[in-house]
Amino acid sequence: MELKRVPLHQLHTRLGAKIVPFAGFEMPVRYSSDIDEHLAVRNAVGIFDVSHMGEFIVKGPKAIDLLQYATSNNVAKLAIGKAQYSCLPNDKGGIVDDILLYRIAENEYFLVVNASNIEKDWRWLNQNNSFGATLENVSDQMCLFAVQGPKAQLTLQKLTPFNLATLPYYTFVANTSLAGVENILISNTGYTGAGGFEIYVPNNQAESIWNAIMEAGQEYDLKPIGLGARDTLRLEKGFCLYGNDIDDTTSPIEAGLGWITSFEKKFINSEELKQQKEKGTSKKLVGFTMIERGIPRSHYQIFNANAEQIGEVTSGSQSPILNCGIGLGYVKMEYAKPDTEIFIGIRENKVKAMVCKTPFV
Repeated sequence: MELKRVPLHQLHTRLGAKIVPFAGFEMPVRYSSDIDEHLAVRNAVGIFDVSHMGEFIVKGPKAIDLLQYATSNNVAKLAIGKAQYSCLPNDKGGIVDDILLYRIAENEYFLVVNASNIEKDWRWLNQNNSFGATLENVSDQMCLFAVQGPKAQLTLQKLTPFNLATLPYYTFVANTSLAGVENILISNTGYTGAGGFEIYVPNNQAESIWNAIMEAGQEYDLKPIGLGARDTLRLEKGFCLYGNDIDDTTSPIEAGLGWITSFEKKFINSEELKQQKEKGTSKKLVGFTMIERGIPRSHYQIFNANAEQIGEVTSGSQSPILNCGIGLGYVKMEYAKPDTEIFIGIRENKVKAMVCKTPFV
């Protein structure tokens, strides 16, 4: 399959980014070093081009009926101007995708989906749209920039008349101007836990807006950030990555996403998931910290003290903030409590780790 390119591909190449295949796209994985970029976001501000993500519009009087049926969270609780983290459950107990859902207007919603799942999600929503909602795939029409870090607000406030201080976490403004461009959506969401905003911009204005943000952030030492640091930043906060920590075979209950699974309504496979919540599951996604030296990686096996396999690592890395190995993985329920000693199979060794609560930082 031929890899796609984001509209600012040439700009990232000029900035010296290392480009790698990711989710069907050629994407910048780093510009300098993963650690430098990670610390830039935690301590100051960074900008990510995540234009590979997909965007759908769902509208019409029956939009809410489709979304209530196809998503796990309660869309009825979503006021205009608010965003919601949710997932698309499949009919076998797993997750089609995890999504962000924005309520734009009375009968209009905006879905943000993972790049690798754009076609799959589009098919799934249409397949389940017996309600007559209107669906539009606008993924190829817009770019998405994430400006993240404690200096993100100061950086972006220079470019917009909208008072960003009035935008709490998981809210958005749908039609404001940024860097002289009208009708920009700015949301206070993010995948780093460092604070900041995500900005949806038309493709033909993307480069001018990127350059304006780079200039506005110069005094705060804003840096372009690649997917490498994005992964370690989200891992330190215990955020799930689709394809690693959740997928078509993992349920939201097993993944600790019961809080986005609302049984006040009926949705796809809700009865089975409700039973899981009431009766419990055989495995659970947990966070763990390495006690002994070692870096856990996806698919490494997890053992108990008797060298019996009890699970598998789904995400792992060295934490730049904690300066030790951290990870997420599924383990049997009896090993899921915090402070439980486990062992990670790293090469030929079984390296001691401890189950812990997330976020790590």
